[in-house]
Amino acid sequence: MTDEAMSNGVPEDGFQPGNPAPHRADLGRRVVARRRDLGLTREDVAVRSGSAPGYIQYLEEHSASPGIGFLLRLADALETSVTELTGATTDLPPGIGAAGYHSELITLSTEESRALLSTHGVGRVAVTRDGGPAIFPVNYTVDGDLVAYRTAPDAAPAAAAGHEVAFEVDHIDEAFSQGWSVLVVGTAQPVTDPERVLRLEELAHTTAWAGGDRGLWIVISPTQITGRRIQVHHGHRV
Repeated sequence: MTDEAMSNGVPEDGFQPGNPAPHRADLGRRVVARRRDLGLTREDVAVRSGSAPGYIQYLEEHSASPGIGFLLRLADALETSVTELTGATTDLPPGIGAAGYHSELITLSTEESRALLSTHGVGRVAVTRDGGPAIFPVNYTVDGDLVAYRTAPDAAPAAAAGHEVAFEVDHIDEAFSQGWSVLVVGTAQPVTDPERVLRLEELAHTTAWAGGDRGLWIVISPTQITGRRIQVHHGHRV
């Protein structure tokens, strides 16, 4: 940890080993998630931010209030922004950052699109309901060539069953004003075979975020998979 000005005897980075908090704060969870996304160890982050591995561990596992100087270094080490780390954009839609200089829209190959799709997470399924189009977010997983999500029989996403639908998943990197999206078009069908249901349950990385009894699995058999990526060269931003 670099030498920093101290206020009231508390280091600028907020590290107080003798006064730990009983739970991990949101900042710590965001640090962990971003560090793992980048494939970095705590030691890597410590070196990048001019801190100590012990403090990075403390920050990830306890509640702390680092000063703005350390937060700036930490955000730079994690290739993101202070607003992202502190959750200032939590209730805002993605993509509010400024566009980057020299950005390029790249068409992805089917193989690249499949690879991104297979990372699973949250996607959006577009269905026709009550005479009009509607889009709903769902937790999904991938089973071979199939995209699968679970819902309740009376929930809106269940309306996809028996129809051609569009399914989209994307990732937005606010810090660098870039990201990607993958679009799947195909026929959706309900899963009725108990063995297939069990397989999907085993493949699922999480239960449905919406909670409740969501035992109906819908699988989409893709007839078309396309993807695009926004790439910013040289890391410049407006």
